[in-house]
Amino acid sequence: MNYLVTGCSRGVGLKICEVLLRQGHVVYGIARSYSEEFRLLGEQYRDRLFFKSIDLADSEKIRDSVFRNYITNEVVLHGYVNNAAIAYDDIVTNLNLLHLKNMYEVNVFTPLIITKYVIRNMILHRTKGAIIHISSISAHTGYKGLAMYASSKGALEAFSKDTAREWGERGIRSNVVVPGFMETAMSENLSEEQKDRIYKRTSLKKATSIESVAETVAFLLSDKACSITGQNIHVDSGTI
Repeated sequence: MNYLVTGCSRGVGLKICEVLLRQGHVVYGIARSYSEEFRLLGEQYRDRLFFKSIDLADSEKIRDSVFRNYITNEVVLHGYVNNAAIAYDDIVTNLNLLHLKNMYEVNVFTPLIITKYVIRNMILHRTKGAIIHISSISAHTGYKGLAMYASSKGALEAFSKDTAREWGERGIRSNVVVPGFMETAMSENLSEEQKDRIYKRTSLKKATSIESVAETVAFLLSDKACSITGQNIHVDSGTI
């Protein structure tokens, strides 16, 4: 199977690529930077892991940069994992419109455009494919300073549900994976005390496993999940 994964070079995206490659699939990765970890993964799977550096903040150029100059219609896509995201953290009374627009370009507008062309690829090849959006627990339970970021993830969740309803007849599924707090680059600026307070809000009293999130994504992409669509799957150590 051929899968497109954004934000592939580190964190959750890198782990998703690793799990899919272990299962024998082909992965087309997209990210701004080419990390050392991704390079090492590429050496292990030279013939099945591809990469292109793309600025996802420029949604108007996505069709050309991704679907004309990277994944052409000759490539049969079986799935798309929308993992790339940036965080804009601040309290609502300090909201900056420029920062908000930039975050929505990456977190919402570009994923919607990519979804459009992924579905067109699936229709062209009569593929029963799967789309997975990576959301955030912040869209379901409040965290101070994350209102703007959570709003972008909430938009994706609504989009996914309607996409599932719209294209289910063609065998195209759309689901959301909602991870809890993970040890990633987006959380590295938090103190141990702040992290501990977050962990105590969960049933398991610990961070969400990145491996668990990646394995859930791989399952939802597979035929084993053929009857699951339009859902939000929480992988959050029992936060909700």
